[in-house]
Amino acid sequence: MNSGFSKFLTRFARVEPSETRAVVTAFLLLFCVLGGYFAVRPVRETVGTILGEAITSDTWIWTAVFAILIVPIYGWLVARVSRAVLMPAIYGTVGVALAITGIVMQVDPTNMVMGRVFYVGISVINLLLVSVFWSFLLELFASEQTKRLFGFIAAGGTAGALIGPFITDRIVPHVGISGVLYFGAALFMVAIFCQRALLAELRHRTVPSGALDAAAAAAARGSRGLGGNPFAGVIIVFKSPYLIGIALFVVMISAANTILYFEQLRFVREMFTDPAERTQMFARIDFIVQSLTVVSQLFITGRIAQKLGVTALLTIVPLMVMVGFLVLASSGAFIVLATVMVLRRWGEYAFIRPGREMLWSRLDTETKYKAKNFIDVPVYRFSDAVVAQLQDGLKSGGMSSAQAALLGAGVASIWAVNGWWLGRQHDKEKEQA
Repeated sequence: MNSGFSKFLTRFARVEPSETRAVVTAFLLLFCVLGGYFAVRPVRETVGTILGEAITSDTWIWTAVFAILIVPIYGWLVARVSRAVLMPAIYGTVGVALAITGIVMQVDPTNMVMGRVFYVGISVINLLLVSVFWSFLLELFASEQTKRLFGFIAAGGTAGALIGPFITDRIVPHVGISGVLYFGAALFMVAIFCQRALLAELRHRTVPSGALDAAAAAAARGSRGLGGNPFAGVIIVFKSPYLIGIALFVVMISAANTILYFEQLRFVREMFTDPAERTQMFARIDFIVQSLTVVSQLFITGRIAQKLGVTALLTIVPLMVMVGFLVLASSGAFIVLATVMVLRRWGEYAFIRPGREMLWSRLDTETKYKAKNFIDVPVYRFSDAVVAQLQDGLKSGGMSSAQAALLGAGVASIWAVNGWWLGRQHDKEKEQA
């Protein structure tokens, strides 16, 4: 790419000229993946309001079950199938599934059997999509590059997550839920071409003259499977206190999110009767979150990571969420709930997600794919199901919304301590390297 564009990129991140094409392609790839997901995410939330809190809570159990079942399947595929083939196959499968769901719901918009299948499927696959993407990039970029470039690349996903719900908000009154699903399917098909272009760009760098050239060698290794035991990810996690700490961190994210999520469903169901209006409301919340996030990732995330380190990325958000829960406990208004929800999700996308990915940067390839996938998908979704059932049980026993918020504040405090410990462990490994 021309030097003028390379200079333009340096306003947002320290991108070397030789890295420009690969970074931009990775940016566009994540844009399509998260753009497609976030375009259809408001449909999932609308399905949740129709099902109701109790049925949605039970649906999360199925989500956890399938998230656990996907571990050996994904592990088997990673062991035997080229990542160059596996990633576009995953994107293509998601695109086709969204199109089929759109056809069914166009014929019968009230088909809640398909609604529940869609809810479970999109809840499982969204974590896998993000996990696979970052595993792929961690294999292609060196540790030093991750701190410089991941904030900017993550902004590509945020931009997609911004445009996705924005378009959904505009088109759902005209094309309905099925039209939104077709749009999401189209973006996943475009992602296939972006992923192929990224591999081609990195493979062209064959002369070992820098970090990105080392990434080219990694891209060549990506042409074959990893081999090994498909259950290796589980074994690797339980052998490492560091990885157990990352798993606990994910559990805390899930717990805080679940407490807020069901309160949100209750408020929106009571405020809006039309499913299209609910979809628009969820799309607008997503748009606000992503608007804040993309600015943060472009101008703040990388600078915090370089100046204050990973520890700051992992502790700032839990502390803010803890304060938010305390305010929610004393108020209980929808505007406060929405603010805390936006705060948590903005913080996760802008700071937590890049920080979490940096924790994996110095680990080996098998750990990045197999252990990371185990933590990012089944651990996350199993935590969702457990916390949802616990919250449902506590509410049946008389727990008020204010008490649920206090519980959330306690969870956030543990989350902050856990983030601080992980950041310190990561910094120690860096000093020893």
